[in-house]
Amino acid sequence: MFRTEGDRQKEKRILSGQFRELLESVNNALRAGDSPENAFREGYKDMLYEYGEYAPVAKEMSRVICGLDNRVPLEDLLEEFACRAGTEEIREFAEVFRIAKRGGGNMTEILAKTAALIGERLDVENEIRIMLGNRRLEQRIMDATPFLIIFYIGAASPGFFDVLYHNPEGVLFMTACLIAYFGALVLSERILTVTM
Repeated sequence: MFRTEGDRQKEKRILSGQFRELLESVNNALRAGDSPENAFREGYKDMLYEYGEYAPVAKEMSRVICGLDNRVPLEDLLEEFACRAGTEEIREFAEVFRIAKRGGGNMTEILAKTAALIGERLDVENEIRIMLGNRRLEQRIMDATPFLIIFYIGAASPGFFDVLYHNPEGVLFMTACLIAYFGALVLSERILTVTM
């Protein structure tokens, strides 16, 4: 099945949100005294319970658990997970995890801070997306407004636009206005697409 860029971005957002929940679960297991490997096993169980086996995070974590069962280092598995996911949050987490594991720091505290930072970033991205959604709705309304005004005036006052459409100067002027209007539509669409 063909997936658009919008579909892929939506899947990444869903995976990032579910990954945030996974980190909270892993962090709770670490606080309870589990090793990082067992903490991720517990996190996988929680994700299965919360989202089901077909959720993006559950599918990815099943690969991680399979790798752990085959004695692959957890940091390597998390880096592979980050490569497959293609999200900045998961990639950064995998890097932080590798550094923390090598450096022997307080894994629980490091993961808690990383999870909090990722959560804050996702919250900000969601707020921005909501604001842009509102702007997109406003744009759609503004796109339709000139046509609605022309239709209303044409229906309420027949012959009002005759001076614009029945002579060469009027046709030229209205053609220039239409080109400028479509240019504004393309520009506004590009601005919203770049920011989303």
